[in-house]
Amino acid sequence: MRIVALGGLGEVGRNMTVFEINGKILIVDCGVLFPEEAQPGVDLILPDFEYIEDRLDDVVGIVLTHGHEDHIGAVPYLLRLKNDIPIIGSQLTLAFIEAKLQEHRISPYTLQVTEGDIETFGPFELEFVAVNHSIPDALAAMIRTVAGNVLITGDFKMDQLPLDRRITDLRSFARFGEEGVDLFMVDSTNAEVPGFTTSEVEIGPVLTQAFSRVTGQIVVASFASHVHRVQQILDAAAANNRVVAFVGRSMVRNMGIAADLGYLDVPDGVLVDLKKMNDYPESKRVYMSTGSQGEPMAVLSRIANENHQSISVGPGDTVIFASSLIPGNENSVFKLINGLMRLGAKVIHQANARVHVSGHASAGELLYCYNIVQPSAVMPIHGEIRHLVANGALAVKTGVPAENIMLAEDGSVIDIVDGQAAIVGTVPCGYVYVDGSSVGDITEAELKDRRILSEEGFVAIFAVVDTAAKEIVSGPHVQARAMAEDDEVFEKVLPELTKALQDGLDNGDDTYQMQQAMRRSIGRWVSRRLRRRPMIVPTVIEV
Repeated sequence: MRIVALGGLGEVGRNMTVFEINGKILIVDCGVLFPEEAQPGVDLILPDFEYIEDRLDDVVGIVLTHGHEDHIGAVPYLLRLKNDIPIIGSQLTLAFIEAKLQEHRISPYTLQVTEGDIETFGPFELEFVAVNHSIPDALAAMIRTVAGNVLITGDFKMDQLPLDRRITDLRSFARFGEEGVDLFMVDSTNAEVPGFTTSEVEIGPVLTQAFSRVTGQIVVASFASHVHRVQQILDAAAANNRVVAFVGRSMVRNMGIAADLGYLDVPDGVLVDLKKMNDYPESKRVYMSTGSQGEPMAVLSRIANENHQSISVGPGDTVIFASSLIPGNENSVFKLINGLMRLGAKVIHQANARVHVSGHASAGELLYCYNIVQPSAVMPIHGEIRHLVANGALAVKTGVPAENIMLAEDGSVIDIVDGQAAIVGTVPCGYVYVDGSSVGDITEAELKDRRILSEEGFVAIFAVVDTAAKEIVSGPHVQARAMAEDDEVFEKVLPELTKALQDGLDNGDDTYQMQQAMRRSIGRWVSRRLRRRPMIVPTVIEV
């Protein structure tokens, strides 16, 4: 069996793993990664489908471990290539992805599974196992093949008092260990965190107490799929005689689905439409919104920038960040917190109050899993390099040989032959950017141009020449944008530009060569005099 990691290794997001045997392919998860500041204008980042896009007829199914965006968000883009690939998942996971696919006008073929189910897809036999996470209905999968057995956890933790009373099925993990797990693929996100992840039940009382101390409005920001946290917000609001409005299209959609399926219990009279919130005094209002990661177009950022059409905050109001901080989003989130506090709002977040717990197993829980499963080999997944290394080190402590720790990155290829796993090579696996309506069209070079434009500015040079007469008819003219200096400062470089242009005419150069000569001339001057390296666009027109 061949395993190819197409995302989720070395990053927190775009999780996607390909399993391949006897010419057939099984995909586990297909998620997105959210862009950082160094990727301006990008909406989403997808896994690189190049490895499989010519073999989509061989794909026997896409297994989704749970309904978070970093595990399901790229499914619509894969199904654009072939829309009849079967999607396998739990009830809530399928409901979330079906709603998302409807927006893309794709009608999927789905198979609903639950813990304990055993299904066969081509040469793969899968047994699904309940695991606890920050979203209901999460599943791990035992993948059995003639080449060996692989247990993949998806995202999980071992909360012993989960809100839905659905704990991680360690009995099945132990049973798989007795059967023999040749490769254990384990969530690494919290591998550096010692001890055990705090139980979800400890958050509810903290939120209820926090609500009781607020005299004005409350805005709570979380992920649009965090059903457990939304449940606790609804309960805290009910306990404090407040009403709640969901804000943000994805929040409204997902919580509507969760309520319809019975995963969200909405107390009577608590949930109201956003349009009716002004009918209630500020002391009764709770807004449940998206934007906890500082996304510029999300609800919370628009509130902080004072451009949300119906919500504003000020003194007496409280904003609660009820989510973990995803690595890479620190600057955006801290900027958002500062903006909200500048408006006079009090901000409560994970660093100053216990208003959120992680959905991922900490080091103590991972050690328990390794001792229960006793795998032959371990492949840490779902995390940055530091998380993967820390997870591998934990496995070694429990007796897994160091040479059997597969520290892989995106694009790594792992083969299992006769139950023995080994990294055997790599495949190309770059970032695929969603930029507006384009998918994969923007390149790293174009992103570099955007960064230069945002950081260094833009200089345009325009000239008209008569090559037959070897004369400059007009120009050169210089215009600059996003530069601290006025255009007049560039008058000092005009003699150099004119000389470079005239030398080109005298030498019989074509317009491209003359443009490059002017680019080099002004580039040297701007670097020397202004200490800048702007984007330079020269234009020479021939008459």
